[in-house]
Amino acid sequence: MEYRTIREIEGVATVTRLHARRMSRRERLLRWAAVLESQPAQPVKPLMRIEFLPRQERMLARRDDSPLTIAYRDPVLREEGLSGDTLGEAVRFFELSDHEAHYLVCDCHYHGGMSMTPEGVAKRTRSIADRVTLRDMWNRIRAWF
Repeated sequence: MEYRTIREIEGVATVTRLHARRMSRRERLLRWAAVLESQPAQPVKPLMRIEFLPRQERMLARRDDSPLTIAYRDPVLREEGLSGDTLGEAVRFFELSDHEAHYLVCDCHYHGGMSMTPEGVAKRTRSIADRVTLRDMWNRIRAWF
């Protein structure tokens, strides 16, 4: 019998995972924060002045050793569906608003990038994860009935 990984099988067949619960937005954000905190205490690199880029260019923005690249290196987040290290992919996967994405990865929130650390970005990521959204409130209300 020949053994193959799920990833190898997906190339030749449709793989369906039964009862595989996907991470919630909050769980994905908390995982990203944990991955950042597990990094060595070396500075990470922010994206530069993304607020001045046209939306299309902004969504394609990326940088080596950015918080987005660190997230993409994590096999758990990739398995959940993170398919790249661009800002647009992070916005899609982590369900971030433009404001939240800017707050997390733009150099202007880190003194021109000089004060960006994995721990600092993780703290900001956790603060976004801990916010109660309208969707959360609606689901709580629905649960009462």
